[in-house]
Amino acid sequence: MNGKTVETDVEPQRLLVETLRDELGLTGTKVGCDTGQCGTCVVQLDGLSVKSCLVLTVQTEAHEVTTIEGVAPEGGLDAVQESLRKEHGTQCGFCTPGVVMSLRDLLEREKEPSEERIREWLTGTLCRCTGYHSIVRGAQGVAAASVAVPAAGS
Repeated sequence: MNGKTVETDVEPQRLLVETLRDELGLTGTKVGCDTGQCGTCVVQLDGLSVKSCLVLTVQTEAHEVTTIEGVAPEGGLDAVQESLRKEHGTQCGFCTPGVVMSLRDLLEREKEPSEERIREWLTGTLCRCTGYHSIVRGAQGVAAASVAVPAAGS
């Protein structure tokens, strides 16, 4: 978990988002729809973005999980967070952790995604503030700066 080994006893049906928030105190991961449609619960599992409301905690055994708490250096912001801040892409902030985790995955896969590709990638995230423009500009800012987005857990 965020670069550290974590052991916890959970019931087999316990969702990862529940374990993160209720047992590990990692409340940056939000619970939105609880059905995998809104994307507020996105974390990275072995570097790939997943919706933690659709993953059982037991499925993550021996895998690397990175939450929003694990992406930035202490007291700072990672490249995606900083670019979203500069472009006012954080809006109310509820969906922001999921957006950051999802965009980190995209920007690790594709160094210069098109606007269309960024918007397509974000279809799994519902921003109720009605504004994807600033989020897209934030992602483009990272790509334009050719900032290397470190792999999850590194």
